[in-house]
Amino acid sequence: MAKRTSGGWTSWKPLWMCGYGLTQSTVGIIGLGRIGQAIARCLKPFGVQRLLYTGRQPRPQEAEEFQAEFVSTHQLAAESDFIVVACSLTPATRGLCNKDFFQQMKKTAVFVNISRGEVVDQDDLYQALASGQIAAAGLDVTTPEPLPTNHPLLTLKNCVILPHIGSATHRTRNTMSLLAANNLLAGLRGEPMPSELKL
Repeated sequence: MAKRTSGGWTSWKPLWMCGYGLTQSTVGIIGLGRIGQAIARCLKPFGVQRLLYTGRQPRPQEAEEFQAEFVSTHQLAAESDFIVVACSLTPATRGLCNKDFFQQMKKTAVFVNISRGEVVDQDDLYQALASGQIAAAGLDVTTPEPLPTNHPLLTLKNCVILPHIGSATHRTRNTMSLLAANNLLAGLRGEPMPSELKL
């Protein structure tokens, strides 16, 4: 098998396209809400050895299903092989993943943000990726969206950026539309909104 680069093919090499596997890894989830729990549930078949989570407070009932351990943000950053950000954007989480956070991470760690772009200081993330301080990043969200085509993150080979498509299924988008419409109708009637986001 060969690989294609800049319009040409080169010989296959044994370590080409190698990355880090989930089996026997430690995964840290920032935010063990509905989405964080769904991620933890999906990870079970991959043989994740340890699941850590952090958030506003421990969630022992939810964490029990996954044998997840509540830890500080510092411990999660330092011990995780993969970090998935799935928290809400609040004043407490704005800029949570910054230079200090990335410095605590392992050099082999992979950082994934599916929450909101502003949870991450993108300049600090760029520096961490460009300097090899962390191994890689996958971003479904950025600030702004979309990123300008000359943004430095787009120049990195160890950063994959998607156009905020984590919810891009017909069923999910239809459900989102219904939630918004039902909230609007309840609000117009002066009733409590069924899907109100309380911060």
